Amino acid sequence: MDLSLLQRTYSDLLSSLFTEGILNQQFTELQQLQDENNPGFVYEVVSLFFDDAGRLINELGSNLNQQVVDYKKIDAHVHQLKGSSASIGAQRIRNVCQGFRDYCEANDPQGCFSCMQQLNQEFLTFKSKLETLFKVEQQIVASGGSVPMIQ
Repeated sequence: MDLSLLQRTYSDLLSSLFTEGILNQQFTELQQLQDENNPGFVYEVVSLFFDDAGRLINELGSNLNQQVVDYKKIDAHVHQLKGSSASIGAQRIRNVCQGFRDYCEANDPQGCFSCMQQLNQEFLTFKSKLETLFKVEQQIVASGGSVPMIQ
C-alpha cells in the first residue's frame, strides 16, 4: 500500500476513535511521550493495559458469579480499571467503570451484571480498534514513513 494512503488511513482511524468517544485527549498526550529513543512506547503501554484489563475483567466476572458477592472487592477492581483506562485515554471503558462503581456502592447485582456485559463489549471494541491502528502504524514505519498525529 502507498505510504500516503497508509498515513491517511491511520489518521482516519485515529480520528474515528476520538469521534466515537473510544479515545480522549489523554491518548494524544500519551503519544506525545513517544520519541525516537522509544518508538514503541504507546504500543507497549497499551499492550500492558490489554493484559491488565483482561485479567481484571476476568476477575470481575468470577467475583460477580460468587454465591456471596463482595461488592467492595469488585469496586476495588473496577476502580483500578477505571484509573488505568483513564491513564491511556480509553474514554468509554472509563465511563462504564464509573457507572459500575455506582452500582457496586449500591450493592446492585443487576446493575453490576449489566455493567459487566457493557465493559466486556467496550473492552473488545477498544482492543480490536487499537490493534488495527497499531497494524497500520507498523506498516507506515516499515515503509519508512512517519506516523501522523492528531493535534
